[in-house]
Amino acid sequence: MRRGGSKIRILIGIAIVAFAFIKKCNNKSLNPYTDRVQNINMSADQEIAIGIQSAPDMAKQYGGLYPDQKLQNYIDLVGNKLINASIAKQTPYKYDFHLLADNTTVNAFALPGGQIFITYALFSRLQNEDQVAGVLGHEIGHVLGRHSAERIAEHDFWKTIATGASVGADAGNLVNSIGQNVLLKNGRGDELESDNLGIRFMIRAGYDPYQMIEVMQILKAAAGPNRVPEFQSSHPDPDNRIQKIKEAIQEYQGVS
Repeated sequence: MRRGGSKIRILIGIAIVAFAFIKKCNNKSLNPYTDRVQNINMSADQEIAIGIQSAPDMAKQYGGLYPDQKLQNYIDLVGNKLINASIAKQTPYKYDFHLLADNTTVNAFALPGGQIFITYALFSRLQNEDQVAGVLGHEIGHVLGRHSAERIAEHDFWKTIATGASVGADAGNLVNSIGQNVLLKNGRGDELESDNLGIRFMIRAGYDPYQMIEVMQILKAAAGPNRVPEFQSSHPDPDNRIQKIKEAIQEYQGVS
């Protein structure tokens, strides 16, 4: 009975793993804005709904919105300038920009579907409009790159794989570890893709793309000497990002 039970467990585990791979293959789609094939299991409308629903709670975690409408209007102005000059305008996403009250956490991020946030702590360190455009352009890149939706689908995939491995061979923890490493690596790729898209948006909107390098220096200084090594982080090292940004500027300058 034990041998038979083990065999059944292995077969069930294999079936679960096979199901995960079949589902992933069926979810493959070409992102028309990046020309990259992705594993996505939700529609643009679902991304928008998730972002809008999550935005109030996300703002609350950072102390709410910054209480200065003039600064909020400025953020909106720069963000919309980037959108109107780029392919972002052709997407179904609903872009909203939020200046958060948090004056200690240096951060900017995007939710699925177009909800974009920047903390006052980061905003106050930026020295000019071009640098603000660099930060917002990067976050718009995350939205167009559908990075949140892709991470959700990849997480579901590895969760299912781990379940199959656990059922079939008690290897769920090992697969979970592999999955986390893959997601970290993919996360670093997301950041580089968003930097690349952000440079394109800056150039199209008439901003100085070299100011994005200054943004990287600001982020590097904010992280301090004890920043997490790249292999343990979802973000590439700022020095590596700077090199890629320089390459993107050379590629896109002079391109209409």
